[in-house]
Amino acid sequence: MLAAVLLLVVVGTGLVVVRPGPVAGWLGGDAGPTADAREPEAAPVPVLGLPSGTAPVPTPEGVRAALDPLVGAAGLGSRVNVSVTDVTTGQELYGRGADDGTVPASVTKLVTGVTVLAARGPAYRIGTRAVAGATPGEVVLVGGGDPTLAIDANGFYPGAARLDVLAEQVKQALGGTPPTKVTVDSTLFPGPVYEPGWDADIPTGGYGAAITALMTDGARVDPDAGSKGAERYRTPDLTAGRAFARLLGLPAGTKVERGGAPGGGSAGPAGAPAPGTELGRVESPPLIRLVDIMITDSDNVVAEALARQVALARNQPASFVGAGAAMDQVAAELGLPADELALADGSGLSRTNRISPSLLTDLIALAGNGTRPELAGIFGGLPVGGWSGTLDDRYATTATRAGAGVVRAKTGTLTGVHAIAGLVTTADGRLLSFAVLTDRTPPTTPDATRLALDRIGAALAGCGCR
Repeated sequence: MLAAVLLLVVVGTGLVVVRPGPVAGWLGGDAGPTADAREPEAAPVPVLGLPSGTAPVPTPEGVRAALDPLVGAAGLGSRVNVSVTDVTTGQELYGRGADDGTVPASVTKLVTGVTVLAARGPAYRIGTRAVAGATPGEVVLVGGGDPTLAIDANGFYPGAARLDVLAEQVKQALGGTPPTKVTVDSTLFPGPVYEPGWDADIPTGGYGAAITALMTDGARVDPDAGSKGAERYRTPDLTAGRAFARLLGLPAGTKVERGGAPGGGSAGPAGAPAPGTELGRVESPPLIRLVDIMITDSDNVVAEALARQVALARNQPASFVGAGAAMDQVAAELGLPADELALADGSGLSRTNRISPSLLTDLIALAGNGTRPELAGIFGGLPVGGWSGTLDDRYATTATRAGAGVVRAKTGTLTGVHAIAGLVTTADGRLLSFAVLTDRTPPTTPDATRLALDRIGAALAGCGCR
């Protein structure tokens, strides 16, 4: 879906994003002339220009002259921490509280995306299995942590694995043994389903959900609901199990309970599959697609699921605590300053998270400098200033217009907390990573805070800063 909006090309040490061409061209059709035919659409042009390794590098003095008048804006509150780094060289060009841990809100998802891509790889897929239970006809639905799993073709996430497909596999594998019971195994994710540092309205406000190893449609009650503010099930694993029971043909109202998948055993009566035998398996879209979804939609449930994949890859418990520890471990493995990182969750909903701006700019530079190409997957979903995602309606004023089309960044917002981190191309064509984190902003003037943040990105875009 994103490819129909943005084409991301990783070229050497940089990125090019081009606008889509005519629809007929996408579909391979040959559109004939019409009576009111318009002028043919021009060939795609760069939105984020290809950075040149020979473009002049801004000087620290030039960047300071551009940003110092802006970082003290009243809308940014009493604590503003900033880092600006050249992507190609890794040189820090500006720092103000750059190494100070700050509440990051949703820019946390950049850390989640980079660490899961490093730990699992872009092509990894999350599996959901069904195995034979302890008694003939019992089916255990085993959650692997795929938050995008759908019940059928009407799921929320495009290309998701589906329970109806898994149910058909199970029926075939059972042969003549009729399904009699469904048990759900969601033990892969231990610990609390809500992070203690989340605001009290998160469980019911539709921006988060109970994080369980088995769920459908990100725990949404209605798959047709939007990406944010959707009503969520309180027990997503049991809800998924009930849907699976219906798909297997069990009577309405059949009780579904939690339990563990059994170990191997001898075959049951009449050759029924032995307990623990895998009866079917479906897999999520590749991880790089899930990272796209997480960043583009700022999907908190997908973020928490991906953070737990980091934990599993590093043999940590797939819990909030285990995921935070594992992401810290992978950040250190990547050479990032992990002592400037303390994560309680993977989504940024927790107010106990702390990330320094310099860790973010180092992380973005590492993903964009070509040395770890698998990490460039975080850029595909980043909103473009004045064009897409959470930046769609920003960079539209006279003071910020220079950032339209050349700022590509993840935003973060909690009450009193505003952040932005990403990439910007200077007027001379130099690619910079930048991060601005503020966690003591006026709670009643969010528009003024966003405008003040946008002026910083626009200042970097509009100058050579030399």
